[in-house]
Amino acid sequence: MHARTLFALLLLLFTAALAAAAEPEEILLWPSGAPGSEGQTTPEKVTGTGDARRVSSIHRPSITAHLPSKENATGAAVIVLPGGGHQYLSIDNEGHAVAKWLAERGVAAFVLKYRLAREPGSIYKVDVHALQDCQRAIRLVRSRAKEWNLDPQRIGIIGFSAGGEVATYAATRFDLGDSTAKDPIDRESSRPDFQGLIYAGIGKIGDELPKDTPPAFIVVAFDDKPKVGIDVDVFQKLRAAGVPAELHVYNQGGHGFGMRDRPIPITNWPKVFYDWMGDRGLLTKTKAASP
Repeated sequence: MHARTLFALLLLLFTAALAAAAEPEEILLWPSGAPGSEGQTTPEKVTGTGDARRVSSIHRPSITAHLPSKENATGAAVIVLPGGGHQYLSIDNEGHAVAKWLAERGVAAFVLKYRLAREPGSIYKVDVHALQDCQRAIRLVRSRAKEWNLDPQRIGIIGFSAGGEVATYAATRFDLGDSTAKDPIDRESSRPDFQGLIYAGIGKIGDELPKDTPPAFIVVAFDDKPKVGIDVDVFQKLRAAGVPAELHVYNQGGHGFGMRDRPIPITNWPKVFYDWMGDRGLLTKTKAASP
């Protein structure tokens, strides 16, 4: 083989290796199979392109880790729950794009693929299997906090639309873990330390919230008629329960804006959320990058 050809081949392999190393890691929540998904073997489906990709047929729930550089890490972590009406996940606009934005600013982010209760033929339930996936994701991240340079007391969740519904369940139906469990992940608490609800669907959380319900950040558009009343109502419930909460109702934005860049104020919500995290003392372990 000619030396120049060999050099080009080696360069190509090296570039491919670097690209592979840069890909975020996808981690199964239950490597041996998720409870309740026994016998479900339909392969995962991805449709759409660009920021409109949709993922469905999820039977092996997972998280994909977007980790900040060590010198930029704040020690905080966010588990990201995309929406999609429990029929699919808007995996980029409400998932990886959010996680990448946070990781660039020193916040570790984990995109959760949770099981879908309303796609045709589904055997799953939102307040059982999707909730179980979110709880397991919180426990898993907390169990690997030392490895990922995280503070186990600064692990939160952010949910979009249907993902927000799952987030509200996780923020009100948590436990401190089972100290006798054989699986060390199950020994960890499933309580999120904070919650972000972005044009969220709200689960049946009742009027009496747990006294240790985590602080909440809520964003919704006034012209998102199905959601604005719901999200204002949950803010009032949090306030009545003495839970610290911040509500932002923007004039326009509709539903599903996610990380899309448009010339309207609501697209600034990620920075407002980041500033809220700072105000809550969630970004103080190391110096975070400027948004």
